[in-house]
Amino acid sequence: MSERTSRECLEYFCETVCKRYGGEFLRRPTSHDIALLYQAHEDRHHLPGMLGSLDCTHFVWRMCPTELRGQYMRGDHQYPTIMLEAVASQDLWIWHAFCGPAGSQNDINVLQQSPLFLAQRNGTAPNCPFQVNNHLYKRGYYLTDGIYPTWSVFVKSFPYPHDPNEKKFKRQHEAARKDVERAFGVLKSKWGILNRPMRSKTVKKIRSIVYTCLILHNMIIKDDGRAIAPVHIQDPPVEPVFDETAYTELIDEDTHWRLKHDLVEHLGSLDLPHLEVDSDEE
Repeated sequence: MSERTSRECLEYFCETVCKRYGGEFLRRPTSHDIALLYQAHEDRHHLPGMLGSLDCTHFVWRMCPTELRGQYMRGDHQYPTIMLEAVASQDLWIWHAFCGPAGSQNDINVLQQSPLFLAQRNGTAPNCPFQVNNHLYKRGYYLTDGIYPTWSVFVKSFPYPHDPNEKKFKRQHEAARKDVERAFGVLKSKWGILNRPMRSKTVKKIRSIVYTCLILHNMIIKDDGRAIAPVHIQDPPVEPVFDETAYTELIDEDTHWRLKHDLVEHLGSLDLPHLEVDSDEE
């Protein structure tokens, strides 16, 4: 089989998989999914209201056209790269994927272009509040690293914890945030096309390949019986209506700090010997 025929077959295969299975295996979490995610993450990580972990990874773009190299270069990478923003839950299921944005390649600029909170802004997101430390919160949150902004839907660790409860929270946060790092490692080890430099010449084709690998990854998790929410139960259709207050609620720093404090107090009230700080570290 010639190289051109192989490439065309790969492109047709990826397009078909995305159209046929993308609606189920790259879906946004429904109210049924969110309820199961809340329960699974609280049982595993002792963090009520956690939806997953958010982070970005890079894929080397070997055949990047010359006119696009400036948009896909970073100072710490020798070659152009394509970025993937993803949300992974404890079972390594990918609940959100956004691949191929142009511009300065860092997590913040990708977030500004990402459709991660599009459903919240147009009023179609499921209503799934949760309670922690006797306080009610409207939306679930994602665990992130320190580069992300202090929004109400992001929970970051303490860079320099002093209180014993803060040290317990830092340990638990770092352990739980490894979910998305493990997911990236599994993806690149399982699908060799993601671990080698991309040879496609357009972002559209690379995006199709990446999304196909994510769909097949989620299929395997479901087939192995490890999925937290294996059944796709759709919510009733909702007419999109732009919510002017949603963005203000999403970026509210007061809610961010209050939620972080409540999670610290919640973890501090639990008997978790594996999170106790050794006397030598103190």
